[in-house]
Amino acid sequence: LALNPWDVALCVSGTIISCENAIVVVVIFYTPAFRAPMFLLIGSLATADLLAGLGLILHFAFVYFAPSEAVSLLTVGLLVTSFTASVCSLLTITIDRYLSLYNALTYYSERTVTRTYIMLILTWGASICYGLLPIMGWNCLKEPPACSVVRPLTKNHLILLSVSFFMVFAVMLQLYVQICKIVCRHAHQIAVQRHFLASSHYVTTRKGIATLAIILGTFASCWLPFAVYCLLGDYTYPALYTYATLLPATYNSMINPVIYAFRNQEIQKVLWAVCCGCFSSTLPFRSRSPSDV
Repeated sequence: LALNPWDVALCVSGTIISCENAIVVVVIFYTPAFRAPMFLLIGSLATADLLAGLGLILHFAFVYFAPSEAVSLLTVGLLVTSFTASVCSLLTITIDRYLSLYNALTYYSERTVTRTYIMLILTWGASICYGLLPIMGWNCLKEPPACSVVRPLTKNHLILLSVSFFMVFAVMLQLYVQICKIVCRHAHQIAVQRHFLASSHYVTTRKGIATLAIILGTFASCWLPFAVYCLLGDYTYPALYTYATLLPATYNSMINPVIYAFRNQEIQKVLWAVCCGCFSSTLPFRSRSPSDV
């Protein structure tokens, strides 16, 4: 089988994704202080992206070194599960950030922990169900005309995934609009109480809005082209279009650790401690709200 440069690019992307998110998973798993709901959700996102990266590597390896229809179904199922879990984990983080602002007084309670576990169960339960569909028979191996732009997924399966993505994106957009309003209101109240200048309030608000715009804009720019193409395209379209929209979608899993993990000051402390060879599970942490933007 001739080596496809696009497959190489996806494999390289998967390698980078795996390395980045493996660091996040290891740091969160081996640090007892990272058991708060915020870090559990970040860990869920990193785990999903790690599996997505491994899935891209395995898909490349099996396609070129051990081609098999059964293995193809397994790797595609893994990719569907991991990418679905990644998108859903972004939604749970958004919900957590919104609730930490909307219910700030009751956020640090057992109810929040219970809600976090419920969201994690729903996220991974739904993702695994989506990923099992091709393995359980919902594939186009025996009916090529039923194929979508991503073989061996059927057109109906990909439409279901795309519609689900647009629903998640719509909810995230609405929640970030509400977060933006709350941030602006809080910044104004703090400025009034502490007699800050109007320019200081403006800078704080603009910074918060810019961060939210980067988060949502990155997510949309990575996934929207592929989601739209999945709805409009079919198996007769050139594979080039699939690769050209799928590759940017994988970049979201590459950027997620930077936005949600490496920007966190507590995780930064642990990483610096590990790099300096003075790692300790009892490092002091300053509790931060997940709503910091």
